[in-house]
Amino acid sequence: MAEQIGLRERKRRRTRQSLIHTGLRLFAERGYDQTTVADICAAAELSPATFYKHFPAKEDIVFADYPERVDAISALTSAPRPGESLESLLRRAFAVMLEPGRWSIDPDQDLIVIRTQLALSVPTLRAIALRWLFDIQHEWAKALRRAFPELDDITAHALIGAMVGALAGAGRAAIENGRHGAALVEDITRALDVAMAGLPRHLTTATQ
Repeated sequence: MAEQIGLRERKRRRTRQSLIHTGLRLFAERGYDQTTVADICAAAELSPATFYKHFPAKEDIVFADYPERVDAISALTSAPRPGESLESLLRRAFAVMLEPGRWSIDPDQDLIVIRTQLALSVPTLRAIALRWLFDIQHEWAKALRRAFPELDDITAHALIGAMVGALAGAGRAAIENGRHGAALVEDITRALDVAMAGLPRHLTTATQ
């Protein structure tokens, strides 16, 4: 039974990845508004019913990795190691964010470039991206406060805002400068180092 469940889950993930890869590439080739769910299904050789089992609408393909990232970083931030510093926790969290092979859309794939270009050029997607950005910062700031109760709400949101802003801003700049794959990850990591410079150094979690 466990093996069957494992096979079923692997098939589900392969199907989902096929829809993501196919959809993003069609959006890049034909244009977002010109590409329909039917087009994606035809190119991926899957039925519309299968598509809607995985995604409510075509825009959800573009942001397929966002829910995964929100949940993973919220869980990590809410459960720091005993005696861990604020800087260490945030560095671990954002290292996970950039970990290759973990996400539906990885930072070292060319799909991340396609997604960024779509979010910058399609008004509907730009609005969705901004909503996600606000929601992500809010969820992670709440998780950070759970880990470090001595942080007030404003400070927690400011710290997370600085980190997320560094990631998003540097990512966009790197892509506009033609930096892809490992070079893109390198630039984002350097930007996060700059943002980390302003962190309060005295905060640590309880040792018990």
